[in-house]
Amino acid sequence: MSSLNKAMVIGRLGADPEVRYTQSNTAVATLSVATTERYKDRNGEQQESTEWHRIVAWGRLAEICQEYLKKGSLAYFEGPIQTRQWEDKDGQKRYTTEIKALNMQMLDTRGGTGPSSQSGSSDDGRKEPMGSNVNIDNNFDDMDDDLPF
Repeated sequence: MSSLNKAMVIGRLGADPEVRYTQSNTAVATLSVATTERYKDRNGEQQESTEWHRIVAWGRLAEICQEYLKKGSLAYFEGPIQTRQWEDKDGQKRYTTEIKALNMQMLDTRGGTGPSSQSGSSDDGRKEPMGSNVNIDNNFDDMDDDLPF
């Protein structure tokens, strides 16, 4: 394999998605997503470190982000990391590094902090994206005990 550029982030939105439209009427959503690492330091005290990620979604995915995500929503984003360069109004070169979202999965569950939604149709007849409600059940009691080894 020659190279791979793929970022995967699970975090909470720090603000509602900001959506604008290009001259060709393509939606572009900008999201600020926080990931938090919790660990114990040398003294055994709980520490927390938060990293903020700039995520950009285009087209229909941008519109879905605007419709279903809000500040505090928990979501998974996947896509390449890209750095853009431009000149500001003073002629200074500016750079930004962001994740270009190609895939997004809503991870909030019913009654959670984010939008409560399920896969399938909503009450007003709109079709919601599949996989918007993830519920992980760690109950192994009903597993088959006839293991082949």
